[in-house]
Amino acid sequence: MSALLPTKITPQHLQRAAYVYVRQSTVTQVHEHLESQRRQYALAEHARTWGWQHVEVVDDDLGRSGSGRVVRPGFERLVAAVCDEHVGAVFALEASRLARNNRDWHHLVDLCGLTATLLIDGEGVYDPRDFNDRLLLGLKGTMSE
Repeated sequence: MSALLPTKITPQHLQRAAYVYVRQSTVTQVHEHLESQRRQYALAEHARTWGWQHVEVVDDDLGRSGSGRVVRPGFERLVAAVCDEHVGAVFALEASRLARNNRDWHHLVDLCGLTATLLIDGEGVYDPRDFNDRLLLGLKGTMSE
């Protein structure tokens, strides 16, 4: 991710919180893939360098699959915060960290579009209200499932 502030990030986004979603699918990954965890947690500092004053790290779902068959309290908390319009952007190392099933993924993308919340991963900054960004997010969701 670039240190320069992308043009899609507005003062309105920065007035709300940045949520960093940290997840690994299995307990084995949590214990053995520490570099992935380090990179995910580092997104909080990245959000701060882009100007977010309030950064919330959501790591309740470490060791839980994103397949939709397991309850993910962190994802539920993230969705609730997006619905309450408390979130300016959701950061994830890869969009696929957010969900591995289309139902959860498209629900989150829809809610982000309704609340003007950005989705940010290692490949870019996406505004779900923008047609091209929404198309890319749809493809990312399909590929991660």
